[in-house]
Amino acid sequence: MNKAEIPLAQRDALTLMLDDHSTIKKLFKDFGKTDDPEIRESIAHEACMTLTVLAQIEEELFYPFVRAQNPAAFGRLLDKAVVEHGVARNLVAQIQGMTSDDPLFHARVSVLGDYISHHIEEEEGELFPKLVVLNVDLRAVAKKMQQRKEEIATVAHIA
Repeated sequence: MNKAEIPLAQRDALTLMLDDHSTIKKLFKDFGKTDDPEIRESIAHEACMTLTVLAQIEEELFYPFVRAQNPAAFGRLLDKAVVEHGVARNLVAQIQGMTSDDPLFHARVSVLGDYISHHIEEEEGELFPKLVVLNVDLRAVAKKMQQRKEEIATVAHIA
C-alpha cells in the first residue's frame, strides 16, 4: 500500500506507520551495504531503537484501538503481530547487548531485518488494506500515536 491510496480517515495513522516502516527498511538496507564495523553497529542500534518505539506505539495504542473497532475482522492479524513483536523484541535485546565484534552480531541483525521485513509486508499488505476497506476512522488514534512517539523520543533523546 502506498500513501496515495490511503483515504483521509486512515491517512495520518497509516502514513506515520508507513514512514516508520520506510525508515526501518532503509536502516537494514544500509546495514547490509557497509563493511565498516562501527557504522554497522551504529545502524543496528538505531534500527533497534526505532523498532522498539514503533512496536511500543503499536501495542499501546494502535492495535488495541483497531481491535476494539472490529475484533472479528482484526483479532487474528493483531494477535500474530503481537507475537511477532515479542520475537523481534528478543532479537533486539540480544543485539543491543552486543558489539559488531561479536561473531553472531551480523547474523542476528540480518535475521531481525528479514523478520521485520516480513512483518511489515503483512501489516501493509493485509492489515492496512482491511482498515481502508472497512473504513475504520483512525484520526483520533493517529493524534495519540504521534504524541506518544514524541514523548518517547524526548525521553530517549531520539528524533
